[in-house]
Order: sequence, then C-alpha cells, then structure tokens
Amino acid sequence: MDTAPRVTPRLDLVGVVVSDMAASLAFYRRLGLDLPAGAETAPHVEAALPGGLRIAWDTEETVRSFDPSWRRPEGGNRIELAFRCATPEDVDAVYEELVGAGHGEHLKPWDAVWGQRYAVVLDPDGNGVSLFADAPTDAP
Repeated sequence: MDTAPRVTPRLDLVGVVVSDMAASLAFYRRLGLDLPAGAETAPHVEAALPGGLRIAWDTEETVRSFDPSWRRPEGGNRIELAFRCATPEDVDAVYEELVGAGHGEHLKPWDAVWGQRYAVVLDPDGNGVSLFADAPTDAP
C-alpha cells in the first residue's frame, strides 16, 4: 500500500502554438483578452485570466527551439477555447464581428439542445473557438 502524499497539480496555463503572433493576438484581443501592447513581435506572450488561469502563445519557431521534433498538427482540433458571452444575442454579434473581420466560419450561431446559444469561429491558425451563452429560461 502506497502511503506517500499525493501531489495534485493545478491547471495554471493554456498554451497555444501560433504561426503568426500578430494575427493571433489581434484575434484574441477582439474577444476581450487584455494582451500586452507591442507583443506582436514577441516569440512568447502570456496573459492572466480571471480566476488565476493564464493563457500563452508561442510561435512555431519558439516551440521548435526546445522541441526540434515538433510538427504542426494536421486534421481536427487538438484543443478548443470557449468564451462565455453575456446573452444569446451577444453570441451572434461577436460571431458576426469576427467573421466580418475575416476570421473563418465554422459553426454559425444556433440554439443547441443543451440549452445554450452556441457558435464556433476559427482563429488565425484554424483552431476552433467556441462562443456561447446560456439560453433564456422560461421560468415563471
């Protein structure tokens, strides 16, 4: 029987590997992330999120500098970020604003069976980014 104390890691950072730092930061700024000014040419950028979680972007070159065998994934998303909107109407508005700015459409806003207004837009590297809001309840 193992009686050693169990160490429980805490999720602290979500990392995104990008091919174009400036395009990626511009996209995530449109989603309200507070990103450092002038970071567009940096090889690594971090931002604190509410609740203490952090998000970071690394260029493909940066990742290859410490992991020479790294290759860009092909086919399908490996990870997806999801952004909560205040209202179902906000999901539609944010989706249209991002698509209007030239970002890829994936799933147009729709009323999901699980009770949310839901949409998916593509970031500059083709990663799906979900937008969602709880659907209004018809509570008396």
